[in-house]
Amino acid sequence: QVQLVESGGGLVQPGGSLRLSCAASGRTFSSYALGWFRQAPGKEREFVAAINRSGGRTDYADSVKGRFTISRDNAKNTGYLQMNSLKPEDTAVYYCAATGLVVVPMLPSLYNYWGQGTQVTVSS
Repeated sequence: QVQLVESGGGLVQPGGSLRLSCAASGRTFSSYALGWFRQAPGKEREFVAAINRSGGRTDYADSVKGRFTISRDNAKNTGYLQMNSLKPEDTAVYYCAATGLVVVPMLPSLYNYWGQGTQVTVSS
């Protein structure tokens, strides 16, 4: 078991930046790949970014490439999502998730553990 808690969400103007954190507790953090997903009202949960266990491989949704950066600090049991050049269409609840798979999946169904989510609102 691993417990995940997101933080860092909030209200930001278009073009601004936020850094989300995902603090993990429980079993060895470095045993899990991490993913970030988001869900806007009335829409399905969608993949944002993922990082493998060591941090050596990352994947991004096309909509956030070049603007968002996923990272992790296994010594601190924490994952991060740096979001720059934010747009109103980035508004959503953001979730971090963990999977024991070696690969870096984009499907929510392949993640075993989820945080409670943090709201990100991009508006002027």
